[in-house]
Amino acid sequence: MSDAFDRAERLLRRLACQTNLLIAGRPVSATPAGHPVADALLAIAKGLGALPANAASPHALAFDVHTGTATLGGKPLPERPTADTRIDFARAHMPVSRAIAAELAASGAVKGLRIGVAMTLEPKTASLALMLRDAGADVAVYAHPDETDPAVAAALRARGIAVDADATLSGARERESALAYLARGFDIVADDGSHLVRLAHESAPQLVAGWIGVTEETTSGLAPLRLMEREGVLATSVMAVNDAPTKTHFDNRYGTAQSCVFAIADLLERAGVTLRDQPALVIGYGPVGQGVASYLRALGVQVSVAEIDAVRALQALHDGFPVGAATGLASGALVVSATGAASTITAALRDKAAAVAVAGGVPGELELDDVRATLIEVAPHVERLRQGTLVLDRGGCINVTAAEGNPIEIMDLSFATQLAAIGHLASTRPGRGVHLLPPHVVESVARAATLAFGLDLASDVQEHTATASWHSTRYPREK
Repeated sequence: MSDAFDRAERLLRRLACQTNLLIAGRPVSATPAGHPVADALLAIAKGLGALPANAASPHALAFDVHTGTATLGGKPLPERPTADTRIDFARAHMPVSRAIAAELAASGAVKGLRIGVAMTLEPKTASLALMLRDAGADVAVYAHPDETDPAVAAALRARGIAVDADATLSGARERESALAYLARGFDIVADDGSHLVRLAHESAPQLVAGWIGVTEETTSGLAPLRLMEREGVLATSVMAVNDAPTKTHFDNRYGTAQSCVFAIADLLERAGVTLRDQPALVIGYGPVGQGVASYLRALGVQVSVAEIDAVRALQALHDGFPVGAATGLASGALVVSATGAASTITAALRDKAAAVAVAGGVPGELELDDVRATLIEVAPHVERLRQGTLVLDRGGCINVTAAEGNPIEIMDLSFATQLAAIGHLASTRPGRGVHLLPPHVVESVARAATLAFGLDLASDVQEHTATASWHSTRYPREK
């Protein structure tokens, strides 16, 4: 790839780091027209899902490649120097969540309920907690030490939200902190990874008995909860937020893709390497893997896929990615696990790779126990094995612990779905088990999003389809 392509990619990554905004679905322009960097930037942006330039849109990004600056909706990008400004900026760019939260406030669905928000603590999560508080709930927030932004935690406490999150804790002290948080007593717990829900079942089942239920944000969190349901030990109602199309189709596919791929590129750059210095192997072709593979390709990387599910392997093939066994594709590659399953990147695969990283992830998705003591630090969040493999973020959730999480607009859709699920849970109080969000609840979130984006859904085709007869029709061929 050319120097112009490298410069264009860095401009986009810098914008994402500065604002945490999404590229996909956003009008993007670059000047001066015909400049190699401007042309490369537009080509990359198009590959990431950007729209043609629209200067009238308040969401439009316009780049000046001579100065290396960008504007949003014709205005200079805002500064976000403090946790408070990052929280306020996030909330201002979460119109869908604000709309659903306003509905909760108007209905009184969560008024007086004790709601625990147990998620990665960064500006979007802080905004979610504040919206629930403003809708009438009594809110407390918890985050794992590795997933806590201390400045955001302090800012949220200053705004009157109880926060149990301490980035200095580890081991037994972290477990004690989590149990103390659960002991606050909740009506509803909004969990991420089902960590606290499982801990409560194991160590404080008397608390679970008092819950209305749980909302679960992630694929990796729902898997153990469904296993608990099958084994008859799940003692509460769970709303599967992750499985709602307004979450999975966007958060997993676009949000995790942009945040993880850009974070990987940022970390490789610290080690003097670009994404395109080696091919990439994406292991797993669910929504996360699909997004990661497509974003890597948009950034000029040669990508292959390893997938054990036959249908998903065929999807990858038809999306234009070579598909094969990981052992044959990992040598000299950037290997990215997108499975959410432990031991995806085995020691053998790891040692063949040029670099290894995890998109999203669960503990142990990258096997490191045998070499942890011998890792050589190269730069923050970047280490090297003795034989040369770069280890990014020690296999952690790279878009969280090495970046600022998924883009704001994507988390707006996810948290709007969370808010709708909390309202549905509080209003209907279903029995024990894992429950999908009803279609009308998902539709309410999608409709709020289309209004926020100014989309006109009316069309002759839709009207015709809505009035079509159920009677069979068959037309003779014309002679």
